[in-house]
Amino acid sequence: MTNGQKPAWLPMVSAERDGRRILVTVRGGEQGPAEVDTVRWASPRGSSERCWIAADTGPDSLVTYEDDELVAWMPLPQPPSAHAAVEEAGEWPEPALESDFEEEAGSGI
Repeated sequence: MTNGQKPAWLPMVSAERDGRRILVTVRGGEQGPAEVDTVRWASPRGSSERCWIAADTGPDSLVTYEDDELVAWMPLPQPPSAHAAVEEAGEWPEPALESDFEEEAGSGI
């Protein structure tokens, strides 16, 4: 993301499930509006099944997501240079619009 470029959200079906951390849009619902989270594809401790695990999760507060809870993804942005970090402080991508991905993924209900 340089020169004012906004990151592009991609459909979840294209997310690589290789354990790298990515940004995702968590679908809004009864618990609140859509939001952006950092996740990785892995198996929670003690389980053989893989899922999306929030990066800020801990052994006492495991946060996982099923595919239908996530709208879109994008790679983590590259860290900015020290000068750019001062100029871009506080920038965080807006959540993807769920309506942009309804045709590809279905309603998730």
